[in-house]
Amino acid sequence: MARGTDATREAETSGETDPERGTLEDAYVAAIQHDLVDLPPETTLVGVVRRPTGWFHSSVDENVLELAPPESLLESFKGRVEDMKMQGLCEEGAHNAAWDEVGFEEAYRDHLEESAEAQDALSDLEERLESGESLTLVCFENTEKKRCHRTILREVLEGDDETA
Repeated sequence: MARGTDATREAETSGETDPERGTLEDAYVAAIQHDLVDLPPETTLVGVVRRPTGWFHSSVDENVLELAPPESLLESFKGRVEDMKMQGLCEEGAHNAAWDEVGFEEAYRDHLEESAEAQDALSDLEERLESGESLTLVCFENTEKKRCHRTILREVLEGDDETA
């Protein structure tokens, strides 16, 4: 099955696979809308965005708001992106520089670890994977160009991270 580098990654990467466990993949919404990614038909498309639009909702099966970045982090981040674009950086450059400047990854990991709602949502997705359901995490960013919280979330769910 052909897959874009941003679109997917099997949950089991260590060589030890659990045949009962579902797969965990990720994709950005535009890739799904424009058929740029080949996802298994049985995968559940799980949005993980704070501000889903109507067209986003129509592209996913559900949105788990609790796993989106906190509003305060998004506001700080988006403000810095705009400032950096005004200083002449391109969209991708501003996005990635602002990510570093506001400490986005650390703040998002803290959110996943400290929020009871995020912990409950993580547990729910982990149980679904363990029961054999295949999941694809979906948000807006093409990670070939920009950093994205869904890759951190995927790492946590795959157990590649101490936050889980």
